Amino acid sequence: MVAVDIGSVKSPSKFAWAAFDVPIQDTIAEGKDPNSAVERLAVGLADDRQAVLLLESPMSIPVPDADDTGWRWLGRAREGEGNRPWSAGAGAGVLATGLAQTGWMLSRLAAATPEVIVTTQPDQWQAGRARLLLAEALVSGAGKPVAVAAGQHAADASAAGRALVERLRDGSPLASDVRCAPHNPLNLLAATALWAGLALNPGELHNDVLVIRVEPIPEHP
Repeated sequence: MVAVDIGSVKSPSKFAWAAFDVPIQDTIAEGKDPNSAVERLAVGLADDRQAVLLLESPMSIPVPDADDTGWRWLGRAREGEGNRPWSAGAGAGVLATGLAQTGWMLSRLAAATPEVIVTTQPDQWQAGRARLLLAEALVSGAGKPVAVAAGQHAADASAAGRALVERLRDGSPLASDVRCAPHNPLNLLAATALWAGLALNPGELHNDVLVIRVEPIPEHP
C-alpha cells in the first residue's frame, strides 16, 4: 500500500509518499516524488497481488440535484469533513494539485501494468474483484501528526498509511469517514482512472470514494 501526501513537486518538495506491507504498520519505503511512488505501487501489484493507492486530496465532491434550488448547496462541505471542507482555500488548492498529480501517476501506472483492474469501491476490492483500490485520506486538524525529521509531508503520508493499515488488520468491511450524502457524488478518482486508461467500472463515477480520516493519537497519562 502506498499513501501519498499531495503537494508541490517544486524543490523543496512538498510531495511525499510512504509504503506499507499490510498488516504491519511500519513504513517499508518512502520518497518525495510521484515517479518513485508509482514504481513502489507497481512492486506491490506484482505477482497478481492487491494494493492500495491512498491520496491526501479531496477525491469526490457533492453535486446537488439539478432543480431550481439545488444551486444553493453548491460548495458545501461533505458529511464528516467538519470545519475542513473540500471547497475551502486549502482543500480547493490541494484538489486541483491532486487531480494533476493523480492523473500523471495513474497514467504511468496504466503504462506499467495495463492489465490491472482498478476500483474506488472497498467492497469490490475486499471481495477480490479488483487488484488496486484508489482511496482518499483526510489528514487535518487534530488528526495532523507531529512532524518527523523528514518533514511534515512525510509525517502526513505515514499517518494516513498507518490509519488504513489499522483498519485492514482485522479484515472488517471498510467504511468511509466522509460522504457526499445527501447530494450526488462526483467521483474524481474514478474519472481520473478512466482518463488514464485504467480498467474501472464507469458506474463508479456516481459513487462515493473511501475516505480514511486520521484520528489524533491518544495522549497517555
